[in-house]
Amino acid sequence: MLLPNTIDDTAELLRRGGYVPDRALATSLFLALKLKRPLFLEGEAGGGKTEVAKVLATMLARDLVRLQCYEGLDIASAVYEWNYPRQMMAIRLAEAAGRGQDAALGKDIYNIDYLIKRPLLRALEAHKSGPPVLLIDELDRTDEPFEAFLLEVLSDYQVTIPELGTLKAIDPPIVIITSNRTREVHDALKRRCLYHWIDYPSAERERAILKARVPEAGDKLNAQVVSFVQMLRGLELFKPPGLAETLDWAHALLALDARELDRETVEATLGVVLKYQDDIARVRGDVAARGVEQAQAAQ
Repeated sequence: MLLPNTIDDTAELLRRGGYVPDRALATSLFLALKLKRPLFLEGEAGGGKTEVAKVLATMLARDLVRLQCYEGLDIASAVYEWNYPRQMMAIRLAEAAGRGQDAALGKDIYNIDYLIKRPLLRALEAHKSGPPVLLIDELDRTDEPFEAFLLEVLSDYQVTIPELGTLKAIDPPIVIITSNRTREVHDALKRRCLYHWIDYPSAERERAILKARVPEAGDKLNAQVVSFVQMLRGLELFKPPGLAETLDWAHALLALDARELDRETVEATLGVVLKYQDDIARVRGDVAARGVEQAQAAQ
């Protein structure tokens, strides 16, 4: 599928995939696609950053290549490593055939056939469906040396393998980078990207998202869930609920055959929308009762 030609086309593309963007996000994504620049999405966990890449890959019919970041991530896990068992077997077979001292043997076992390709290298390869969507998820979980390595990938869409040389993408992948801002990502990497902050959605937009993603909830439960979640975000909680928790809660309520909020159901399901016991304890009781009353009035 061809890339969208306008901001409105970009927004519509996401909406067809069940993602309801605001104008600013649609603009940032359109420019990233148009200029072939990585898009750096930052915001609170559960805000829908990862979903942008997933929906984009689905709607464009492109492969999604995901690099899930974590502390200690290195080149062997992110880019490539040599298949040492296969190389050792090739050496033994060569020795058995009397080629153990063959000078060409070293070159033979360090070719692309013995390379295990990890996400970044796979994203630079040609794909039948077109350039893939490369999702570098939760980059803030890695360390600065790995960020420094990424500079070559994001600047020139290439990686250098000492034994093979430089491998460069013929057509660059669509790159989406996400961060929950548990630490600051270096400016050198951000300069290579377009940047967008994904905030908690407004009540109106959150209702639209819930209607698109969980249509079976109906307007009444939709409005009540959004009202209660918006109230929670106004409290001083350790971890306010994100959009992901809103969607999870709607699914959980439907699984319980709940068609509207009541205090008993809310308190029984707070563990779906809040993830820390101190937050749950604070909301139980009077706060939950007021939230339910407010939500019922928001129909």
